[in-house]
Amino acid sequence: MNMNPIIKHISVNPNVCFGKPCIHGTRIWVSLILDFLANGTTIQEILEEYPQLSMEDIYAVFAYGAEMSRQRYVELPFEVVA
Repeated sequence: MNMNPIIKHISVNPNVCFGKPCIHGTRIWVSLILDFLANGTTIQEILEEYPQLSMEDIYAVFAYGAEMSRQRYVELPFEVVA
């Protein structure tokens, strides 16, 4: 499977934000945007708070998160089905 080309909006530079994935051309961490979304912040609220971001940047954050979930796993409690 090929990576989504929108991921080009994400960059990793060891000299910027300790090498954390950021939205290209900013110091805004992908994880920050994902945390905001996970905590109920709307996309519109994020775009208002960070006017330098575009909707494509937000889509790139989703694409990056999806790609990472294919490659890394977060240990979750085992669910027992009755």
